[in-house]
Amino acid sequence: MKIEIGKEFPEYFKPLYPEEFELFSHFEVTAGIPTVLFAVTTWKENGQPNVCFHAWSCFHGDKTAFFAVMGNLYQHTHTYANIQREKCFCINFLPISCYDRLVETIHHNDFEEDEFRAGDFTLTEAKEIHAPKIEEAFLSLECTLRSVEDLSGAGITAMVTGQVVHATVDEAYAKGYENRYGEDGYMLLVPAPQNLITGEPAQSGISTVEIQRLD
Repeated sequence: MKIEIGKEFPEYFKPLYPEEFELFSHFEVTAGIPTVLFAVTTWKENGQPNVCFHAWSCFHGDKTAFFAVMGNLYQHTHTYANIQREKCFCINFLPISCYDRLVETIHHNDFEEDEFRAGDFTLTEAKEIHAPKIEEAFLSLECTLRSVEDLSGAGITAMVTGQVVHATVDEAYAKGYENRYGEDGYMLLVPAPQNLITGEPAQSGISTVEIQRLD
C-alpha cells in the first residue's frame, strides 16, 4: 500500500515545535531526505565574521565549472545579506565532533557578535575571495556568487548558487576514502521523519556516511 501526501497540509500532522510548519514545507518531513551539513562563512557589513550552519544543498558541475547550490537560504539572515553584498561565500565541512560548536554560532548570531569566537573556531582568510574560512574544516570551498532565485516567490527563502573557485583540503583527508567518511568526515542532516500513519512528529537526526560497497 502507498500513502499519498498532496500539496495541501495534512491536518493530522503534528508539529515538533510551534513554528515548524511556518518554517518548513510538510514535504520536508514527509520525505526526510538527508543532506550534508556545513558552515557557510561570510563577512558582516560591520566587519564581524558570520557563520551559518546549513544543509538543504547539493554540489555538482561539468568539466567547465563546479557549483554549490544552497536551496533553502532564508532571506532575512545575515548570511543572505552578506552574500548579496560581497558576491561570494565560503563553505566549510566539519566532522560531527564540531556539531555543538556550530550550534553555538546559531545562539550567538547578533549583528555585533563574532560568530567564530562563539564557536571557538580559528579564522583564516580565503585564498581567492573576500570571506573568512574555518581552519578546523577538513574541506573548504570558496565560491563566487552565480545566481539568486526565490523559487516560491514568497520572499521567505532563496536558492543561492555559487561557483567554486578554490578548494582547501586537510592533508589527512586527501587519500580517497580515508577520514572523509565515517565519524571524522561529512555529517548529514536527516530531517525529522513524520509518522505518516499517525502524524506524530520525530526529531531530526545527525548522521555520518558509511560506505557499503564500491561501484
